[in-house]
Amino acid sequence: MQAGTLGLFDAVTKYRPEKQVAFRSYAQHRIKGAMLDSLRELDWASRDLRRRHRRIEAVARQLATILNRYPTDAEIAERMGMCVERWQHMMADIRQVALISASETRGGQDDLPARELPARPETRPDAICARSQLRTLLNGALRTLSPRYRQMIALYYLKHLTMREIASVLGVNESRVSQIHKAALEKLSASLGAAGIRSSRAF
Repeated sequence: MQAGTLGLFDAVTKYRPEKQVAFRSYAQHRIKGAMLDSLRELDWASRDLRRRHRRIEAVARQLATILNRYPTDAEIAERMGMCVERWQHMMADIRQVALISASETRGGQDDLPARELPARPETRPDAICARSQLRTLLNGALRTLSPRYRQMIALYYLKHLTMREIASVLGVNESRVSQIHKAALEKLSASLGAAGIRSSRAF
């Protein structure tokens, strides 16, 4: 939600009406892109490593069902059509990015405690603080808008009403709704710009 919100404000800043593209379509594209970029930044493993990890898990589950116990490294390696040495190298790569379950004991030794994994990036204190600061700035920017402009933002971006539906709610025509929408976004962009937020990468 944080990345998507920043994507919206980025769209407000970069939108050019002369391109003859509806702002709603442009904003949806920017919001989706910002959210996907945020997810990619949070993922510390490559796609290939993710794919190999999923394959290993699938093979291990299949063998566990057949053997009625967790398979050995040699059994998994044979099932995957590779030598044990190559299998061990692959597992070393996976362990380096902490993809192994936190509940797994070290080296199969049940008497040792489970390995400790680092916290997810979004749960770090600095990330939590940044989100809190962003919410404060967003709320402050929204408070600078008139009640009519705030209502416009809420109806369009929170309740997802169409311009025609909003026109009916506000008692004006669609052309006037478009004018109110544009003015609200311009004021919101100016307020956020004054607070130092000029793109989705501000945080």
